[in-house]
Amino acid sequence: MVFSLFRRDQRPDTISTLYGMIVAQARLPSFYRDFAVADTINGRFDLVLLHLALVLDRLTVDGRLESPGQALFDRFCQDMDDNLREMGISDLKVPKEMRRMGEAFYGRSQAYAAALSAGDDRALIEALSRNVYGGAPVDPALVARLAAYTRDAVRELRGQELAGIAAGQLRFPVPAAAAA
Repeated sequence: MVFSLFRRDQRPDTISTLYGMIVAQARLPSFYRDFAVADTINGRFDLVLLHLALVLDRLTVDGRLESPGQALFDRFCQDMDDNLREMGISDLKVPKEMRRMGEAFYGRSQAYAAALSAGDDRALIEALSRNVYGGAPVDPALVARLAAYTRDAVRELRGQELAGIAAGQLRFPVPAAAAA
């Protein structure tokens, strides 16, 4: 059974491994160089959110891995909390910022999921433009290319066996290979 793959003694390491893969993918230089995503705190945050949303969608697509999905989201929250404190945000302001980040995650993940499930390229392009690019003027071809990458990532993730993901293995497509 899939749940047995996430035994309690292995789960923290597996969750940290999965989260590390998400962050590593989101930090690939090609997103900032080839897709013109701003190499800023906000740009990096939005790419982490995008990849986290895609992985969580894969984990919960059939309802069997909701618990590990929650643990992965909790790991993201811990990382964001740690980063806020490292940036010097006061203890009194951290909860407000965490609430804002949580709202950002849920809003973005719902927008991406709705666009992807409807197969609506225009809605996905609008959601990526609004969120990843912050609504800033950007070459529409680059946003379309990021949308193509996003669709490729969904296909890649959905093609992966749950047992492999449960063992801490994720595969993402190569961003530079995405074509609009």
